[in-house]
Amino acid sequence: MKYYSVCLQIQGRPCLVVGGGKVAERKVRGLLASGGTVTVVSPGLTPGLLRLEAEGAITWASRCYQPGEAEGFFLVMTATDDPAVQDQVCADGDRYNLLVNVADVPEKCNFILPALVRRGPVSIAISTSGKSPALAKKLRRELEAAVGTEYELVAELLGALRPHVLQWGLPQADNEILFNRLVEGKLLTLVLERDWLKVQHYLEKGLGRALPSDVAEKLKKLVQAERPIVNEVGF
Repeated sequence: MKYYSVCLQIQGRPCLVVGGGKVAERKVRGLLASGGTVTVVSPGLTPGLLRLEAEGAITWASRCYQPGEAEGFFLVMTATDDPAVQDQVCADGDRYNLLVNVADVPEKCNFILPALVRRGPVSIAISTSGKSPALAKKLRRELEAAVGTEYELVAELLGALRPHVLQWGLPQADNEILFNRLVEGKLLTLVLERDWLKVQHYLEKGLGRALPSDVAEKLKKLVQAERPIVNEVGF
């Protein structure tokens, strides 16, 4: 089976998770991390999900899934080993034209979840189209080692710089040349040193003009800020 790879914007969108075990908790945390509004339907919950419910992070329906209740959700994830529940959720998904994922049963899914390496705003998804989760995990481990914390910082730096450059009104092709010049050079190495003066010199040389003081100050704070780097594994 072939899949069309996309990145979904689920900020504020209603998401349903059927099941309350460890797999369900992993899916819930992934949805919350992406801004989804999560409802869980399950007679019981893991301690972690109970804490999320107590904190108001999720809505919990303490019962079994009822036919038709998936209506109105943007996507549904099923984390139960009950085939009857899986089939009912899938039928409702078809009926209401929903995105449905059934954990570990790719033939019942209309979308699957990749292994994921995340460095802040940088996400790298690895998929074998459901053929070999073991290979996807191996590739993820290799990418975790290859893609360091500097990629997060450079993405944030260029994201903050981009609106300023676009205000110059240059043709799109010129903007592309400028940003390609920045990322193809030694910016990744410089940000690891956290030396703002070196980074500023590099940016100004690549852009061909000085940075305004307010833009420079904003970028300086990004470069010098201390932050924990967390690698998020695919859910």
